[in-house]
Amino acid sequence: MMALTRRQFVKASASGLAALGLARAGFWFAPSLPYASVKVANLANLEVGKPVYFSYPDARSQAVLVKLGTRAIGGVGPDRDVVAFSASCTHMGCPLQFKNGRFVCPCHYSMFDPAKNGEVYQGLATEFLPQIPLEVVPQSGDVFAKGVEGLIWGRVSNLLG
Repeated sequence: MMALTRRQFVKASASGLAALGLARAGFWFAPSLPYASVKVANLANLEVGKPVYFSYPDARSQAVLVKLGTRAIGGVGPDRDVVAFSASCTHMGCPLQFKNGRFVCPCHYSMFDPAKNGEVYQGLATEFLPQIPLEVVPQSGDVFAKGVEGLIWGRVSNLLG
């Protein structure tokens, strides 16, 4: 049996850790499944404060689009006031309601600010609502959902692969 010097052990350990780190980095930065582009509304049909519910990114995921009437982070449209989010509370997945310019969870009373990226500001939830990036086709005013920023409650992945 060959004796291993301290220097050889340190080199081998460093090489092994580097290889493990590269393998893990490759795992974390692997390309994800693409989100479908789905038409969810038309700017001409939106009313301030009236939510539009739709399913995204799949049939079992309820989402909500709303025209706020004031500029919002990630907002689209001429006034940058149209936003969309997952309609599931980040605390325990209860379906959210849009009331008085905010999303409210009827189960445990968490509240989220749609103008500030779905920031939670009251209640038991600790994470922002996953925001759904939107794109508007200027010629028609059609609004398309293009992805999800954040993890939808109760899921390991937003897309089934």
